[in-house]
Amino acid sequence: VQLQASGGGLVQAGGSLRLSCAASGRTFSVMAWFRQAPGKERDFVARIHWSGGNTYYADSVKGRFTISRDNAKNTVHLQMNNLKPEDTAVYYCAAGLIFSMRSEDFRLWGQGTQVTVSS
Repeated sequence: VQLQASGGGLVQAGGSLRLSCAASGRTFSVMAWFRQAPGKERDFVARIHWSGGNTYYADSVKGRFTISRDNAKNTVHLQMNNLKPEDTAVYYCAAGLIFSMRSEDFRLWGQGTQVTVSS
């Protein structure tokens, strides 16, 4: 089972990026995105339930980011709009069984993709 994240890059403030996470092998109940800025802890960004599509967002991204899933392709997307410099971080997708915000509840992690937002 692997998670492959893609879609990061460099964008100006106010711009948009779309991250994707392709899951191969077994699928988990919940997929999530976390991010980690240099010198900081890994923070929860958003999560989605595979079957019901229920979503939840961190307050810092609510209204700007949208998490979605493509069940047929076993892929989760994170559409990021109106990006701010403080969104700069390595973004990780993760898979788990619990509808949680805690990184320790997620069993499988992708390799991370860098998002850099310039001011």
